[in-house]
Amino acid sequence: MVPSRIRALAEVAVPALASGAVAGLVVAGLAAMVGQPVGWAAMSAVTLGLPIALLGGGYGLLVASGRVRLGVFAPAAVYWMIGFPLARLLHETWTPALLGGSPAPPADPWGFLAYQGLVSLGFAVGFVWLNERLAPRWLLRIKAHNPIAHQLFHTYAREAEQMQEAKQRRRTGAASRAGKGG
Repeated sequence: MVPSRIRALAEVAVPALASGAVAGLVVAGLAAMVGQPVGWAAMSAVTLGLPIALLGGGYGLLVASGRVRLGVFAPAAVYWMIGFPLARLLHETWTPALLGGSPAPPADPWGFLAYQGLVSLGFAVGFVWLNERLAPRWLLRIKAHNPIAHQLFHTYAREAEQMQEAKQRRRTGAASRAGKGG
């Protein structure tokens, strides 16, 4: 792959990477809120935030390359059903080790992974929601110099137009039905 294409893809993946990084900050905040020491909270932000950010960037690359269609939740759900539990396993295992202890995997790793798989669906909803709010604004900023961003921005715009048209059709149909019933 040409370096300029790699750079363009990486630049397009920034919002998804940032959406993943936000998860690390949320984890740090929640850990501090429940009384974990500051070091634990900070290390949790790194040990979960970094893998989630990298996975988020990977998801952004899938969207940018057209392998995942915008506005469709199922691919995101499958992606995070695999990625989120693995990121949580890394977090759970390596946070104690990085704070001076030894690696501490969960006592029941399969049960842990299954539970995290269930939790991942909620995470996927939040991730997609945040990413689809950040990405169009970012793409608008970079589309002048990034052809992949230009194409993806117009894909977002078409998706938004189609959703607006469908909403208008529903309103028009509801109004005409209400007029006939009265």
